[in-house]
Amino acid sequence: MTLDGQVAVVTGGTRGAGRGMAIELGAAGATVYVTGRSTRRERSPLGRRETIEETAELVTEAGGRGVAVRCDHMDRQDVRALAARIEDEQDGRLDILVDDTWGGDQWIEWKPLWEHDLDKGLQAVRNGLETHLITLHTLLPLLVRRRGGLVVEITDGDDMFNDRYRGSMFFDMVKVALTRLGKMLKDELDPHGVTSVALTPGFLRSEEMLEHFGVTEETWRDGIAKDRWFAISETPRYIGRAVAALAADPDRARWSGQALSSGVLAKHYGFTDLDGSQPEASRYFAEVYFGDKKDADVADYR
Repeated sequence: MTLDGQVAVVTGGTRGAGRGMAIELGAAGATVYVTGRSTRRERSPLGRRETIEETAELVTEAGGRGVAVRCDHMDRQDVRALAARIEDEQDGRLDILVDDTWGGDQWIEWKPLWEHDLDKGLQAVRNGLETHLITLHTLLPLLVRRRGGLVVEITDGDDMFNDRYRGSMFFDMVKVALTRLGKMLKDELDPHGVTSVALTPGFLRSEEMLEHFGVTEETWRDGIAKDRWFAISETPRYIGRAVAALAADPDRARWSGQALSSGVLAKHYGFTDLDGSQPEASRYFAEVYFGDKKDADVADYR
């Protein structure tokens, strides 16, 4: 997989899946604009320590060129400034747009709609959905003008999950909407040679998830004792390799309009997670968590 000379934007690239995708695009040779609100000078409202500068440096270490851009994707002026910077620095070239902003967990309450704080719920919708719409509206013209490229809407769960309630109306609504965005953009982008997909990780071992389980990436298997579903988890680099494989595929248009998972693409393209395994979280949850194979061996899904 080579993306030498290509330009990518990964929104929400500070941590988690965003960081993993930015690094793997860099490893394939791309110049990656990493956007987010957490910088070394100022933390986002989430208050976490990861920064866009760190991610950009990891992109460069991986073999690409990382460019950190402080950008609040709720702020139209910030996003227009990002587009203007790409126009200036890359002559308007944009090949890959990975739309990964979220930051809504702080607003989600796992309770019935009528008991959920309305202001918090609406803020989650703004953080999780409006940011994507603002970003697409502003940056898609760059891809359309080049008549090519890839748009990836990062969501939570493929079509199998979209038939099941996620436990919070606001959370569920945002994630289903993002999946539909990735799929329905096909109708608008296909005539311009741009491929659009929705993509979900499996059970993601993000920095926050590792902390929640009280483990590190080296000791993550200790978390299985707390939650057996953790056994099917994957690193953020796994979905990163999925995006890099899609971007490097000259026949990627075959996927246009589909809701995909990192596990599905791993089987197709042959890449693995960092430990050499190929977690198939979607199939595992369909057959075990929601299905009747309750005693299945998780090794059969890695």
